[in-house]
Amino acid sequence: MNRRSGCAERVSPRRRPTLSTVDGVSTADSSDLDPRQIRVGDAERTAALDALGEHMASGRIDLDEYGTRSAQVTQARTVADLQALFRDLPAPHPDLPGGAALPAVAPPAYAAPAPPAGSTAVARQDDRSPAQRIAAVATGLSGIIALVLFIATGSWLWFLIVPAIGIVTSQVWGKGWNR
Repeated sequence: MNRRSGCAERVSPRRRPTLSTVDGVSTADSSDLDPRQIRVGDAERTAALDALGEHMASGRIDLDEYGTRSAQVTQARTVADLQALFRDLPAPHPDLPGGAALPAVAPPAYAAPAPPAGSTAVARQDDRSPAQRIAAVATGLSGIIALVLFIATGSWLWFLIVPAIGIVTSQVWGKGWNR
């Protein structure tokens, strides 16, 4: 009864889920619930993070987007929250409770360029001469060597090695230095 008016309160005719008891625990009957409103747990969140990692590894999302989406995964409470994060991504998707499958998204229409015929190497071929390779390594190491010698002797003059090696290696490199 309503205390102010003295009339009986009307209970909403909205259907409430029936409760069932399984192993002494009272649970809601899931046949009446929308599968997207089922709460997710750590296992589903971990599966979602794994799927996002695969999308990042395949180049579909970058590191910033992975960070944003993974933060949203950790805050997700329902299946719908996780589904929203994978709507624009093709498979793999995390396995979600309630049989709520994400709609299939077609992979992009473009394909990666095929390697040249007869090529088994994945990495870019280095077309520099052996002298150019040595010059590149010497230039890179000159700063480290100068720093070590400065610490050992206390003389700043060792840092003059860096431009000196740069001048010498530019002569070794030749006209193709900007390749």
